[in-house]
Amino acid sequence: MTFEWNYGDILDAVDKITPADRPALIHGDRVVDWGTFTTHSNNLAKGLLDNGAEPGDKIAFYMRNRPEYAEGIAAGFKARLTHTNVNYRYIDHELVYLLDNSDATVVIYSAEFSPQVATIRLQLPNVRQWIEVADGYPGGDDVVDYDTLVSRGDGTPLDISRSPDDMLFLYTGGTTGMPKGVMWRQQDLWCVMGAGGNPRINLEPSPDLDTYIERLQAGDPPVNLPLPPLMHGTGLLSTITAMTHGGTAVMLIGRGFDATEALAAIDRHRVTAATIVGDAFARPMADALDEHPGKYDISSLRLISSSGVMWTREVKSRLLSHNPELMLIDGFSSSEAIGLGSSVMTKDKEIEVAKFTLGEKCKVFTEDLREVEAGSGESGMVAVTGFLPVGYYQDEEKTARTFPVIDGVRYSIPGDWVRVEHDGTLTLLGRGSNCINTAGEKVYPEEVEEALKQHESVADALVIGVPDERWGQAITAVVKLNTGYQLDEIGLREFARGHLAGYKLPKRILAKDDLERAVNGKADYGKIRDYAERELEITR
Repeated sequence: MTFEWNYGDILDAVDKITPADRPALIHGDRVVDWGTFTTHSNNLAKGLLDNGAEPGDKIAFYMRNRPEYAEGIAAGFKARLTHTNVNYRYIDHELVYLLDNSDATVVIYSAEFSPQVATIRLQLPNVRQWIEVADGYPGGDDVVDYDTLVSRGDGTPLDISRSPDDMLFLYTGGTTGMPKGVMWRQQDLWCVMGAGGNPRINLEPSPDLDTYIERLQAGDPPVNLPLPPLMHGTGLLSTITAMTHGGTAVMLIGRGFDATEALAAIDRHRVTAATIVGDAFARPMADALDEHPGKYDISSLRLISSSGVMWTREVKSRLLSHNPELMLIDGFSSSEAIGLGSSVMTKDKEIEVAKFTLGEKCKVFTEDLREVEAGSGESGMVAVTGFLPVGYYQDEEKTARTFPVIDGVRYSIPGDWVRVEHDGTLTLLGRGSNCINTAGEKVYPEEVEEALKQHESVADALVIGVPDERWGQAITAVVKLNTGYQLDEIGLREFARGHLAGYKLPKRILAKDDLERAVNGKADYGKIRDYAERELEITR
């Protein structure tokens, strides 16, 4: 019988064997040791339940990377509440949608966002606990103070039974631009992440909790640096890994990514593993290392992992020149499908861009769900079986479409198109949909197009992503103007800002007399992308 895993149980066991003075969370000059982390998360978990939360309730996190975020995640696991991530870049109607769609009853947020909370609270009567984290900004009224909750109690573990069916929600972009909650059972998420093992170093999954704890006691704790926001899966899972291994999660204090801050943190805290999102993070780090040779000691770093955005071989080679012992891992995964494929580069092994080794539980299917043979030259959608999400919360139609049963086997097919080469490796072609991936953020063209078309000067609009060294893909709009108007690129961007989160705004807007739609009104995004790249003098 498979051992029944639960993150709350794992953390309780890790708390017992981890030295109280070991750093658990580092945020700039602020250090939260494991003794404090354990006390805070236990007290918070008990306080949430005492204030009316019930197992299975959704707990939403609306803040930037900071220690309270990680403490809250741990407390939610321990109290059997369902983690729900909130993109802090969302504007009011997006926030209301997510919190309402997820059925959140608890929201932990930073005082920085108290104006937004004050605006949306009356539209969310099901949220019974608004818990505010003091961060130097003016706070709200009639809310619960986070510090009061974590300091109330004796810090002992909760005496409750937990279930492997306890959930974690990971909200990700939907086909209409609105996010959908991917529902992961904690048992499945823990197992798909390796169950305490690591196949890359031939470490088998732990068969039970006692064996896992013995491994931790015999090994060195990780010091992880999640550079993306915790409200995205890449940063979240890196932080959870640090917590469940009795290690340290280091968080930057900057409001945006700063490569020099990241390198200084690696040097100062002897970081062993960093998590990035492709070239958008790696290139500035390589630039800083090249410009200031010897300034940053990154010799402690053993692993840099990336997911979600292209990470080019040239940038990887530059990083390896500063630390030849690095292992650079490109993970081909999504919120719905972990383990689609991977690419590993070291000083002794170079790889091609967009080339991945097919995961052991993966296949590639055509749109009519016929399996693609290696070397056939035919493209298809990559699919994975094994440990999978339950589906999308409150969306049975999309669940059935993304998680089909093929020949009696349930798969996750998130929509990534690939070609399977003769040697079985994958060449990533892109999303079958027109989803744009800009610095790890998913942006759907239709939403941006509709915002632009609300402006009086715009008759029609199409939005695509073009290659960009910094962003991976830069959002670019091509608009058809109404008679009598001239393109006002800056004005259009500012108009769209009232309808969209900042990261969804086009980096450039071009005008074209004919957007070359088909007679049935369908867009030819390929033609529009070619036009934009010619106009912007972009070469692939």
